[in-house]
Amino acid sequence: MSLVDKVKSAGIVGAGGATFPTHVKIDATADVVIVNGAECEPLLRVDQQLMDLRASDLLEALNMVVEHTKAKEGIIGLKKKYVPAINKLNSLLPKYPKLKLHIMNNFYPAGDEQTLVYECTGKIVPEGGIPLAVGALVMNVETLLNLHDCVTEDKPVIDKYLTVTGNVKRRITTKVPLGITVREALALAGGPTISDYVIINGGPMMGKIVSEDSYITKGTKGLIVLPKDHYLIHSKTRSLERSLKLAANYCMQCSLCTEVCPRHNLGHHLEPHKMMRIAAYASTCDNVALPTNAYLCCDCGLCQYACVMDLQPWKVNEFLKGELKKNGIKNPHHEQPKSANPFIEDRRFNVHRLTKRLGLDEFDKDAPMEPCKKQFKEVHLQMSQHIGAPATPVVAVGDEVKRGQLVGEIPEGALSARIFSSIDGKVTSVENGVVTVKA
Repeated sequence: MSLVDKVKSAGIVGAGGATFPTHVKIDATADVVIVNGAECEPLLRVDQQLMDLRASDLLEALNMVVEHTKAKEGIIGLKKKYVPAINKLNSLLPKYPKLKLHIMNNFYPAGDEQTLVYECTGKIVPEGGIPLAVGALVMNVETLLNLHDCVTEDKPVIDKYLTVTGNVKRRITTKVPLGITVREALALAGGPTISDYVIINGGPMMGKIVSEDSYITKGTKGLIVLPKDHYLIHSKTRSLERSLKLAANYCMQCSLCTEVCPRHNLGHHLEPHKMMRIAAYASTCDNVALPTNAYLCCDCGLCQYACVMDLQPWKVNEFLKGELKKNGIKNPHHEQPKSANPFIEDRRFNVHRLTKRLGLDEFDKDAPMEPCKKQFKEVHLQMSQHIGAPATPVVAVGDEVKRGQLVGEIPEGALSARIFSSIDGKVTSVENGVVTVKA
């Protein structure tokens, strides 16, 4: 069985949050395979610990993908503050002549894949393009470890690493079965320490507010518990109408948002301060900046935290992209920048500074890896945990299933991923795109 077929059979998707089916991604040739070990979102601790604890497995898996894609080299991009991971990887690298590390400073969003490609290779991905356009294939740390486990142990994706932090009794990083509830995951960290709280699934910048009754999926990377009245929660729940009104009334056109925009600094034609003019004048007042330039926004949210008025250019871009898609207007911007901003290094946004700006200093602490010893009695396996079509259930109510048994298959000819049971038990429900298994 080929590597692509093994990965497809194991249900592997991008574990960093993008959830693109990995068997499709690696079915390619590339010049370089880049491991995204930046973990640039504040408070998350999964990948930096896995690069230390499972360094050998990571290098073995990366070497497999390098050989499979006929790449000349494999590069692990990680921050210089990840000292244990750097030391462990460096001690093993002599065994892998095609592999090396690229060590970066502590800035956000170092994990944006186009930023990472530029950092590691000096190449700029075209506007609206993907890394493969410049011969690069980018993969997440945990994704590669899942690939290692599927090849060496024939193990499908049934567990997920995540960091649980914020207002919880113990900040931890752990591995849990897919399909447990967010409430159960929080309990592993001793539960919330406050009564009126909100939960963010993912990092503080790009994560979404979720219910305690939602489920852990292949894309979950962290859970952050914060007070309901925290600044970050107010920011995430600010309505689009309010954002547009504030943009129209208070944007000073100072261009600080544009100065820190990662895509603008790579030479892409995105100037967030000009996009803000649409809210005020229904025009960018510019012959080059068009509403369609919103398609070039990577939704990192950094523009807001550079803004002295706390405005949200990213939300304006998000709105514009939605409206353009509704009207069948696709991204027309595909230029290849000739060079990055010569001052790009000076415009990097330090993560410590960002963490302070977000009001999260008190939580910027270790969340050590702990084994999960709890036996869960029920899991809820969403058939749509990935980009593309939902998996098709292949079990029925009353079926007995084992941990690692297939419960959702890829529809014929569709972009999708397989789903497997994460516990032993009996299927008690198959409805609304969720297969429930009870021990």
